[in-house]
Amino acid sequence: MAGSTTAERGERQRESSGPPPVRRWGRRHLRLIILLAVALVFLGSGTFWLLYGSDLARVERVSVSGARVLTPGQVREAAEVPVGDPLAMVDTETIASRLRQELPRIGTVDVVRSWPHGIGLKITERTPVLLMEKGGEFIEIDAEGVRYATVSKAPHGVPRLELTVRRSGTTAASLRRFDEGRLVREAVRVARDVPDSVARATRSVNVRTYDDISLKLTGGREVAWGSAEEGAAKGRTLTALLKAAPDARHFDVSVPTAPASSAG
Repeated sequence: MAGSTTAERGERQRESSGPPPVRRWGRRHLRLIILLAVALVFLGSGTFWLLYGSDLARVERVSVSGARVLTPGQVREAAEVPVGDPLAMVDTETIASRLRQELPRIGTVDVVRSWPHGIGLKITERTPVLLMEKGGEFIEIDAEGVRYATVSKAPHGVPRLELTVRRSGTTAASLRRFDEGRLVREAVRVARDVPDSVARATRSVNVRTYDDISLKLTGGREVAWGSAEEGAAKGRTLTALLKAAPDARHFDVSVPTAPASSAG
């Protein structure tokens, strides 16, 4: 009988040597994936329990920073942070929105989680640039023209806003075009553009029409500012005029390239 061929001998050797190494590695790889998946499931379950089911990450304290006129107690009360709830479940956006609605004095607010037990309320209060007197009280107006608070005592160094718009004649047409809210915003623009050295001496901003705004300074001095346009140029011109004519009482910078001053 003829002996087996080379091909037959090779086939028998492959059968006796068992599965190829690649197949064995494939099974090991599969077992490794299964073990990792099981570990991740347990890890995820533990993390979920830690964040939502345990007492290890619940709200226990609420801190407040940035309060100047408001008290930390007022901010905490308005925020209504759910003390005792899981920290991960606290809706920070809702708390921030509630604070802005309940306390208009707050300009910006950031609600942050401080793991494992804290909520931080970081606020910035609005700063008044003008005051409107009404009924013996004062309405504070910020740099955006927002009337955000009414106080019984005028803050030191904040100019008054005097709206003296007539409801008849030519100014009535101006008022129809530029309502009171717009005129207030124009006055705010002027207050922002007044140089710091002049702002300290400014007692009031008087608005008659959109393009007839004036300032009253200390010492009985008055400034015709005109409209709120070209505020930076008007501020520089006024600073120069005050230095050049220290005894003058009337200044006109409504056209900053052609200013004027007089003692009468």
